[in-house]
Amino acid sequence: MESRPDPVSLAQAARFWLKLGFISFGGPAGQIAIMHQELVERRRWISENRFLHALNYCMLLPGPEAQQLATYLGWLLHRTRGGIIAGGLFVLPSVFILIALSWLYMAYGEVPAVAGLLYGIKPAVVAIVLAAAWRIGARALKHPALWLISVAAFCAIGLFAVPFPYVVIAAALAGALGGRFAPRVFRAGGGHGGGAPRYGPALIDDDTPTPEHARYRPRRLLAVAGVGIGLWAAALGALTLAFGWKSTFGQMAWFFTKAALLTFGGAYAVLPYVYQAAVENHQWLTATQMIDGLALGETTPGPLIMVVAFVGFVGGWGQAIFGAEHLFAAGAAAAIVVTFFTFLPSFLFIFAGAPLVEATHGDLKFTAPLTGITAAVVGVVVSLAVFFARHVFVDGTAVDWISVALAAAALGALVRFRAGLIPVILGCGAAGLCYRLLFA
Repeated sequence: MESRPDPVSLAQAARFWLKLGFISFGGPAGQIAIMHQELVERRRWISENRFLHALNYCMLLPGPEAQQLATYLGWLLHRTRGGIIAGGLFVLPSVFILIALSWLYMAYGEVPAVAGLLYGIKPAVVAIVLAAAWRIGARALKHPALWLISVAAFCAIGLFAVPFPYVVIAAALAGALGGRFAPRVFRAGGGHGGGAPRYGPALIDDDTPTPEHARYRPRRLLAVAGVGIGLWAAALGALTLAFGWKSTFGQMAWFFTKAALLTFGGAYAVLPYVYQAAVENHQWLTATQMIDGLALGETTPGPLIMVVAFVGFVGGWGQAIFGAEHLFAAGAAAAIVVTFFTFLPSFLFIFAGAPLVEATHGDLKFTAPLTGITAAVVGVVVSLAVFFARHVFVDGTAVDWISVALAAAALGALVRFRAGLIPVILGCGAAGLCYRLLFA
């Protein structure tokens, strides 16, 4: 009989989480698959059922579910410091990579080779967003009522420019009402299936008692929430005192705090909200730069929502916060500010709320509003794809048929042949580079 693995030290776990931060390509599905393969199948640090139970927590929370899953598993293994290390190392490599790429983009973005690569990658981004809508819709839109919510969300945000938070609130209310009057329609899907395979006894197995630090206690909930809110208030207060509430730093901190609380459905769902604020309201960057940033974000490890670091960098650089001689410092500082305020709520949700979320899991009063939000997310993501397509495929009044062809090929590769994101992005980038060098 196979023996249970030896206990894992914090240093061993930290080395794994650092490795994961550099190899976590492929979006949430790919990142979760890597964690499952490493932690459940190969290392057996946690059993299949306990892993899926943790994943169910994270799917119910706003924020990047893969990063929250890493935080949760690190917390389960080594308490709060383990969660901070796991969640932090999941994000930090992509922060530094994106800061470097953002600097190259701002300093050398007009170089023909770089421009050619971006020319090919942009149509791939349109295809990736459409493929995401397809995947979410296939899973979520199981009834005409859910289709109606999705179409209404598309019209609200795509045609009438309704702010994203209002779309989320309306979808949640529709789900709550649907859960009361049509519970079969709005009941969440049947989880991840039963009959989980066994890979041998795990360090945290199905019968392992819940650790003491993972048990729900109201006093502990209040203490953790107080520390998290205190950190947020202290950081926001320091930025306000140093630069002013109306400053770029102050407004970025406040906006990305709100964005972090609205990321139900993943990064694609919240990107229209980020676009509305960053491009239209605050003018931290242009629409073209936003698309370029998403293209860069797709090529780096870590959660896709890390594209906000690019938004912060370009905004800090463009505003010349520290003067014209210190553009890189301004961009890097803004990227770090944005990252801190985007991910702080995710840590708080895990450390303070995971036991509470577990207690409500499966309760229709809690899951039905999320079903409504998920349906709305499909329409929101399609509207995002339409927005990107309009900027990528139309140059003035002419249609760029090369970009259309690249997007169609990328979409076919992703949906029909289930190709990976990175090969598709690299292939489109190479095609765009060759076209620009040969014919432009």
